[in-house]
Amino acid sequence: MKTLSLQPDTMFPALWDDFFSGWLDMNGKKNKPFLTVPAVNISEGKDAFKIAMAAPGMKKEDFRIDVSEGLLTVSSRTESKHEEEKDNYRKQEYNYSSFTRSFEIPESVIASKIEAKYTDGVLEIVLPKKEDTKTAPTVNVTVK
Repeated sequence: MKTLSLQPDTMFPALWDDFFSGWLDMNGKKNKPFLTVPAVNISEGKDAFKIAMAAPGMKKEDFRIDVSEGLLTVSSRTESKHEEEKDNYRKQEYNYSSFTRSFEIPESVIASKIEAKYTDGVLEIVLPKKEDTKTAPTVNVTVK
């Protein structure tokens, strides 16, 4: 039997980790697909912000992108079913996965012109800036 340490600052993460540590995927490997969220890179250019989200193995139809009240939300829900039937058995496997990521949009973004494309496992979202807020050229200041 496992002894639980009751330290308030670490108690709940330990319970969470212990509870899910034994789950296995369909191939017998430890897996936590329902706890994963795609990695994201965010960059700012002169004319736009760009969000690049790593989401391999998906289709562009799997994504839902919403913009509401200054919040950009990217979500996806996928389901797959595998069935195999032999003479003396029938095997069915189901896989469900989903994620949601939200990003606060600066007021300098033109929400109606946000574009997205999915290529080679990367979802790229371009958030164009308003003309009057685009980055001005860098000015060198001399220290006296």
